[in-house]
Amino acid sequence: MSRLLVSFISGLLFGVGLLISGMTDTAKVQGWLDILGQWDPTLAFVMGGAIMPMAAAWAITAKKAPLFDLNFSMPSRKAIDKKLLAGSILFGMGWALAGLCPGPAIAALGFGGTGIILFFVSMIVGMLLSKPLRLG
Repeated sequence: MSRLLVSFISGLLFGVGLLISGMTDTAKVQGWLDILGQWDPTLAFVMGGAIMPMAAAWAITAKKAPLFDLNFSMPSRKAIDKKLLAGSILFGMGWALAGLCPGPAIAALGFGGTGIILFFVSMIVGMLLSKPLRLG
């Protein structure tokens, strides 16, 4: 099985998981963030359902080589600096305002509508502008 096919199947599974869990519904995501109003804990179960098997996978594969590549691609920088904090804050603000982050936004494109298309185009523009506007 080629690396491209594995990537496609992984992305497809991720998108289907987002659809089944309801995480492409912006109201559901914003409900998670509305802790003082109509709080919806669904996202906590989705995150827990993703974190637990991923923690097990990391533990199992810690000393092994990947099947479809020469090595695992891991970030070299470990410091928490102003770039990381600024990016995290901007990402969180966008997520809170729109109720979408990149994965669910791509999955939600299948529904169409001007709102998701506007969000997706804005997200791509933001990604393209991030390098020239990078701090420090």
